[in-house]
Amino acid sequence: MRFLGIDYGARRIGLSYGDELAVATPLPAMTEVDEAKRWAGLLGLIGQRRITELVVGYPLNMDETVGFKAKEVEAFAGRLRAATGLPVHLVDERLSSYEAESTIAKSKRREVRASGIIDSRAATIILQDYLNLHWPLAGTVEEERG
Repeated sequence: MRFLGIDYGARRIGLSYGDELAVATPLPAMTEVDEAKRWAGLLGLIGQRRITELVVGYPLNMDETVGFKAKEVEAFAGRLRAATGLPVHLVDERLSSYEAESTIAKSKRREVRASGIIDSRAATIILQDYLNLHWPLAGTVEEERG
C-alpha cells in the first residue's frame, strides 16, 4: 500500500506520502505556475512512487454542504481517477489548512505560503486522518514490543 495525500489548490498542490506503517510524511508541493506542468509532475510522482491509492482533501463547508471549492475538488478527483485508474478517496479537510498554518510563526506565513510548505503540511494532516481511520492500530505492534 502506497498512499499519496493531496491538498488540491488552483495555485499549489500540497502532497504527502504514507504506506503500510500508517505514518504520513510531507513531500514538496507542486508549485509550478503552469497548470499542465503541475499535472504532469503529479502524474510523474504517482508513477515514480508506485502509488496505489490517492487521498484528496475534500473542502466541505462548515455546515457540511458541498460548495464551489468542493465541486472543483470532485472534478479534480475524477480527472485523477480517469488518468491513473487508482482509487481516489475524498476526506473531509475542514480546518486542515488552518491547523497546518498554525504551526508556522505568523511573521513567516506570507513567505512560507508561496513555497507550498503549508499545503504539504495540510496534505499530511489529511492523509494521517485517513490512515488513522482505516489503520488505527498500525503503530501499536512496535510500541508493545518496546
